[in-house]
Amino acid sequence: MKITVVGTGYVGLSNAVLLSQSNEVIALDIVEKRVDLINQKKSPIKDEEIESFLVNKNLNLLATLDKKKAYENADYIIIATPTDYDTELDFFDTSTVDSTIDDINKLNHNAVIIIKSTVPVGYTVKKRKEYPQQTIIFSPEFLREGKALYDNLYPSRIIVGDFSEEARKFADLLLKETLKENVPVLLTNPTEAEAIKLFSNTYLALRVAYFNELDTYSELKGLNTEEIIKGVGLDPRIGSHYNNPSFGYGGYCLPKDTKQLLANYKDVPQNMISAIVESNRTRKDHIANMIIKRKPKTVGVFKLAMKMGSDNFRSSSVIGVIKRLQNKGINLIIFEPTLKEKTFFGVKVVNDLEMFKKEADVIITNRYFKELNDVKDKVYTRDLFNRD
Repeated sequence: MKITVVGTGYVGLSNAVLLSQSNEVIALDIVEKRVDLINQKKSPIKDEEIESFLVNKNLNLLATLDKKKAYENADYIIIATPTDYDTELDFFDTSTVDSTIDDINKLNHNAVIIIKSTVPVGYTVKKRKEYPQQTIIFSPEFLREGKALYDNLYPSRIIVGDFSEEARKFADLLLKETLKENVPVLLTNPTEAEAIKLFSNTYLALRVAYFNELDTYSELKGLNTEEIIKGVGLDPRIGSHYNNPSFGYGGYCLPKDTKQLLANYKDVPQNMISAIVESNRTRKDHIANMIIKRKPKTVGVFKLAMKMGSDNFRSSSVIGVIKRLQNKGINLIIFEPTLKEKTFFGVKVVNDLEMFKKEADVIITNRYFKELNDVKDKVYTRDLFNRD
C-alpha cells in the first residue's frame, strides 16, 4: 500500500513508522526541520521506540513538505494534524483537518481518508456530505505521549468508524504490525467512533481527578494518601492503575477532550462532565495554595512536561500552577533543559542545575526525579509512586 501520513506529532509519526515496516509511507509536514530530522532517521519527538525504529528497522519512510508528492498516488491518507478546543469561543478548531481534506480532494479522489485527529462528535458525517466523492473514515487513537509507537505495537483495541471494505483493510493494516495477540477490533459508525474517543479520554480525566481529590482531602486532613490509595486499589473493580496523584491532568488530549465533550452536552442533562473539568481547575488552585503556605522566597519549577519521558508542555498542569503563583506575586525560576529561551511566560530560566537548587528555597515538580535527591527537603510534589 502507498500511505501518506499528514502531521508528524505523536499520532502521525508513530503511525508512519508503524506502517512503513510493510508499506510505502510518506510523512507530510509543514515544518522543514521536522522533515529533515525524519529523513536523517532522527525523531523530532521524544519517544524511545520511534527513535529506535528509525535507526534500527528497515523502514520504507520518506518525509516531505510537498503536498502534491504526498497526495497524488496514495491509497490511504491518514490525517494526524493538531486540533484544539477554545473554551472562550466555545469552538473546536478543526481548521487543520478541514484544509487537509480540501487539499486531498483537489489532488486525489481515490484515496481513502483516515482521520486520526480528535474531532467533534458528528464531524465525519458532516465532511462526507461536503465531499461525497471522497471516502472519509474516522479511526481514533489511544496513545500516551512518549510511548506512542509502543501503544501502536501493543494496542488496547483498534477502532475504525466504518463498516466498508476499505475500513476492514485499514484495520488489517494496523493489525498486521501489532506485536500483541488477540487485539480487539471494532468497526462502528463514524459518530460512535468519535464519541468513543471523547468518552474514553474523559473517563481517564475522571480517574485522575478522583485520585487527586482523594489526595487533596488527605493532605489537608493530615492523612497518609499512599495508604488510602493502596487500600482502595486492592478492590479488583477499581484496581491499582492510573492512580498516582499529580498537579492535575494535562497534555495533548485530556484538557481539550473533556471540554469538547462538555460542549456536546449543551442540550443533555449532566453533572459529572462539568465536575471533571472544574475539578482540574480546583486541583491547581489547591496545589498553588499549598506552595504559598510554605512562604517561599523563590519557587523553583523543575521541568515543565507532564510526565517522565515526554517533551510536551502543551496544557501542562505545571504551567497552570505557575500562572497561579505569578498572580500571587511569588518569585519563580524554571529548570527545563529543553528550553533555549532565557524566560518562559515571563519567568527566568536557570538551566544550571546546581545554581537552580541553590536559588530556590522551594522546588516543585509534577513527577519526582532522582536528580532532586540531594535537596529532597526543598521539594514539593504529589508524586507518590514515582511513575506516571
